[in-house]
Amino acid sequence: MTAITAVTSQNTTGVNSIISIPPKEISKQIMFTSKDIKPDAIKIGMLHSKKVIDTVIKSLNRIKNNKIIVLDPVMIAKGGAKLIDDNAIKSLKLKLINKMTLITPNIPEAEILTKTKINKKEDMIYAANKLLEIGVKNVLIKGGHLNSKIVQDILVNKSEIKIFNSRRYKTKNTHGTGCTLSSA
Repeated sequence: MTAITAVTSQNTTGVNSIISIPPKEISKQIMFTSKDIKPDAIKIGMLHSKKVIDTVIKSLNRIKNNKIIVLDPVMIAKGGAKLIDDNAIKSLKLKLINKMTLITPNIPEAEILTKTKINKKEDMIYAANKLLEIGVKNVLIKGGHLNSKIVQDILVNKSEIKIFNSRRYKTKNTHGTGCTLSSA
């Protein structure tokens, strides 16, 4: 089941345009679909404004799903443009991240959330630990933005650090891979 927060024109190479859905309609979608089938897991993607974030938080509280909640904090377009304003980022950090089972930022998103520059694996681990301090249980920082032949995604929680290594594939069709990973 899906609650649409924005309508986008996009493909595997990037985003062309974004049209916001009114927060009231987002809430209606969440509540109506959850009334029919109780979710065992929830994946949250693009939350482009403080009002949308507040709406999602209220909806989560109303459906009382304390199971698995994954946040892919979509903040930066592939070309580098911010998709979320500073008030929304603040709200995300103060009100939402601590409710998550897992957060899956890419490197630019982790840099914004932690105000940390990430240039190597150790920086990813440091940033992940800063996110754990906010209250999330698990952090998976996606390492595709580092310039290396091996891509390293790093999972950090209070008891372990796990590094997933994969060779880099040469393709321009990478837009959406992070969303796919967080959904899986």
